[in-house]
Amino acid sequence: MDENGSAVLQQVAFFALLLLGFYLLAIRPQRTRAKALAEVRAALAPGSRVITTAGIHATVLETGDETVLLEVAPGVHVRFATAAVVRIVEPDQAA
Repeated sequence: MDENGSAVLQQVAFFALLLLGFYLLAIRPQRTRAKALAEVRAALAPGSRVITTAGIHATVLETGDETVLLEVAPGVHVRFATAAVVRIVEPDQAA
């Protein structure tokens, strides 16, 4: 292989490693987070204790396709977008 062929091969290898690094550092973790959030939102059920993106701790009263009705205090009901729920709090974590 001559010097030009070797230089082109090095450039191709560099860009391939660059793309692989970008995938491993940016795309893959984002897909993992999105999948975990989708699982949380699919597991929403009345009675679940949740935390919203605003940091509000609440109890789920009812769920819909795009909204969820939360009780943030006794007798205080607020309707949120389902996408606003980021975590389901396990009973042992609530204390």
